[in-house]
Amino acid sequence: MELSNNRFTTLDIFRGMTICFMIIVNSPGSGAVVWSPLDHAAWFGFTPTDLVFPSFLFAVGNALSFSKKKIESNSAFLAKIFKRTLIIFLLGYLMYWFPFMHRDHDTWVFNALANTRIMGVLQRIALCYFFGSLIVHYCSKKTAIIISILLLLLYWAFLLLFGATGEEYSMLGNAGTKLDILILGDAHLYHDHGGPIAFDPEGLLSTITGIVNVIAGYLAGVYIQRKGKNFECIAKLLMMGALLIGLALFWGQFFPIAKKLWTSSFVLLTIGLDLVILGILIYAIELKNIKWGTNFFLIFGRNSLAIYLLSELLLVIFQLVHVQQSLSFYNWINKVFYQVIFPGAFGTLVFAVSFMLLCWFVGYLMDKRKIYIKI
Repeated sequence: MELSNNRFTTLDIFRGMTICFMIIVNSPGSGAVVWSPLDHAAWFGFTPTDLVFPSFLFAVGNALSFSKKKIESNSAFLAKIFKRTLIIFLLGYLMYWFPFMHRDHDTWVFNALANTRIMGVLQRIALCYFFGSLIVHYCSKKTAIIISILLLLLYWAFLLLFGATGEEYSMLGNAGTKLDILILGDAHLYHDHGGPIAFDPEGLLSTITGIVNVIAGYLAGVYIQRKGKNFECIAKLLMMGALLIGLALFWGQFFPIAKKLWTSSFVLLTIGLDLVILGILIYAIELKNIKWGTNFFLIFGRNSLAIYLLSELLLVIFQLVHVQQSLSFYNWINKVFYQVIFPGAFGTLVFAVSFMLLCWFVGYLMDKRKIYIKI
């Protein structure tokens, strides 16, 4: 992606905003109840935090609409997406395995390969990128839309047909959990707080609806390039966004909005919101030439994968390094500083923002030295 190309500016800012808020919501401080907007909906429902991950998938699709313009053979295209998919998936897998050791009563124990989580955020991004790329490369826009609709309907049907009767949308009764346990095994799934219950919010089955977020981002990017950045384009983005939000709220009465299940109504809601946000950004940045604060988000957008990985690994290190027996640096700094100066939920927000700014500073240094890590 050529950063000098002005038409990528809004995309880089959108992606940068996504990474910025992804870091904030992934790193709330400890010692108090998390500030509610930084937390996902418990099960059904929607919070601002729930928009972050699907927005990144939307940005992935948006980027596809520009990279696909490059003329390349089928073999070169397939080699490229296989390589990117494999690298992103492995990075995600290794990130969850890192640091390959854990503390157990102040002694170090090796994290057995048999108990490592297979799926995760980067793994879902990799798979959605892979299948989304294949669909938009080999299919027309109309066919891509039809496939998207079918994926949303088939996921709904699969949950209804193969889920436990009366518990089709529950954590343990949904068909996705059963499929994950069958294929991946209980030990390779996410266990909340180390507990015995296996449920992976980035499981195999719900990944198929995540593909639709990528396709939608691609179609939005193609539309913007075709129509140009003008009032007609913005108006149609806003209207389509409003329409999808309305459809999502209606569908949600029958198929509840739930991020952890990545329900079809959730997909429509997040795509609708992303279209509205993208339309507003184009209006403000491209038409009104409002540049205040844009460089801040561009730092994240230009090195999104590297900064995201840094944030996740650094947070693990903060939790691993102990300043005294059974007290990690992460908990210590919240206890003696953030919860003293900013007690309660607000302190968790201040820590999250501070941590995000630390990651931003690393990104700033990379940007100053023209270091851009791409796959």
